[in-house]
Amino acid sequence: MKLNKAIKLLVLGVSLTFAVAGCTTKHPDVTKLPDRPGMTGSTGRNIGESGKVDSGDVAKTELGGGPTAGFNPDDFNQDRAALAAQTVHFDFDSSVVKAAEKSNVEAVAAALKSDSAAKLLIEGHCDERGTEEYNRALGERRALALREELVRLGIDPTRVDTISYGEDRPADPGHNEAAWRKNRRGEFILLSPPK
Repeated sequence: MKLNKAIKLLVLGVSLTFAVAGCTTKHPDVTKLPDRPGMTGSTGRNIGESGKVDSGDVAKTELGGGPTAGFNPDDFNQDRAALAAQTVHFDFDSSVVKAAEKSNVEAVAAALKSDSAAKLLIEGHCDERGTEEYNRALGERRALALREELVRLGIDPTRVDTISYGEDRPADPGHNEAAWRKNRRGEFILLSPPK
């Protein structure tokens, strides 16, 4: 009788172990991004600990809005302040550019049209909620949505590069809705050729 009870407990324990292990490995809410051989990160580019993109990792595949940029943003002078006022904010768990934010994208398009040598880097950011993997994918979708808006406004897609930082670079380190609202954003970095 004791052996029978021990076997039942063992079977129950093994079953629970498999059930728990199976639940922790599934991520149905994670958006799959295109595979790019030899590259890592949600944007397909290797990002070192310094936060800089490793050279030679810019992919030339089509992603939302046409061919991707064939340049390395680190080879340009980066002006974060020039377009800081045009930062676009997103709703929770959304990559849809809201109607109220489209004037910011139009201002960025106008700036690019006025300087044909300039290029653009769009950074996608998220708040801290969600897994790191999910937030990287969501940041990527946000950056690509902004890129698509610029292409729709007549900007050559090869002038625009995107990168996702997920939750890694919060604008506000707080842990409340006011901070999260600021962190759900897309930032535009104006790139000009080195002099």
